[in-house]
Amino acid sequence: MKTIMITGGAGFIGSHVVRLFVNKYPEYHIINLDKLTYAGNLANLKDIENRPNYTFVKADICDFDTMLQLMKEHHVDGIIHLAAESHVDRSIKDPFTFARTNVMGTLSLLQAAKIYWESLPETYEGKRFYHISTDEVYGALALTRPEGDADGRGPYGEDFFTEDKKYMPHSPYSAAKAASDHFVRAYHDTYGMPTIVTNCSNNYGPYQFPEKLIPLFINNIRHRRPLPVYGKGENVRDWLYVEDHARAIDLIFHQGKVAETYNIGGFNEWKNIDIVKTLIRTVDRILGRPEGADDDLITYVTDRQGHDLRYAIDSTKLQRELGWEPSLQFEEGIEKTVRWYLDNQEWMDNVTSGDYQKYYEEMYAKR
Repeated sequence: MKTIMITGGAGFIGSHVVRLFVNKYPEYHIINLDKLTYAGNLANLKDIENRPNYTFVKADICDFDTMLQLMKEHHVDGIIHLAAESHVDRSIKDPFTFARTNVMGTLSLLQAAKIYWESLPETYEGKRFYHISTDEVYGALALTRPEGDADGRGPYGEDFFTEDKKYMPHSPYSAAKAASDHFVRAYHDTYGMPTIVTNCSNNYGPYQFPEKLIPLFINNIRHRRPLPVYGKGENVRDWLYVEDHARAIDLIFHQGKVAETYNIGGFNEWKNIDIVKTLIRTVDRILGRPEGADDDLITYVTDRQGHDLRYAIDSTKLQRELGWEPSLQFEEGIEKTVRWYLDNQEWMDNVTSGDYQKYYEEMYAKR
């Protein structure tokens, strides 16, 4: 039985990856390692929490001694590393936390894996360290077609993020992720550790913490609260449905080439303001409100410091070498996402109130 440790497995993307691996690979032992900060929520995994091939461990990736102990105790064969601080606004206010978690936490995991795997007779044979990063490490792209295609949706320029694009992070968050990427590659080049790095575009879908644009705005529209849009909403992002990202992670973990980088994107560029208007139309239609009833909720606010203008991932390499491509058109993915949040108001209420944290704090206090 292979043992795969997935860090940040109680978070948004991580919970989808954990669920996929637990369900798809009953022969694997899946360890979900999560510190359970504000963005970690075990309610995301209630449907698989009692599976015999699933174990949850509450721990901090920065705790090197614990990471090494877990590697030895569970005979870990592979690490899929998603644990990270990821909200740009928070990084601007508190860069130290981002450097600690994203850089030193990654280094702690790398060193624990190195020590344990090098102690084995087979050393690195059959082992893999897979690090999930972000498109934000590449910096920003020019917006050379302000109106995009004829329908008002991307592409908004000729340039895209490819795997050989120069790193140029602009926020404390992306700088910390860039540093962690460099450490992962250095462990391959220096020690021969079998590593892989992927850089993904903006994810959306069920179980996303509602500080991020799509779940926050769905909830605000439902309750007729203001929709704060940075600047004029002209910033462009490439959007990827989270289950498509989980499928890509599965494929790359098993079939990707060691020491390679793969970009994962949706070929799906949208301006922020167009995303907001699409959410309003979709929520109002599902709730039976008149078209345009909530357009007045849009509120333009002072732009974010260092706000990158455009991100756009080129996933051609992943499609060409491993055959992956997104399964959903954006309109279908948004429809599914909006309906999920509207149908799971209890989950949203528990998250926004903080009750989910109190529940698990009490549960662990009893242990």
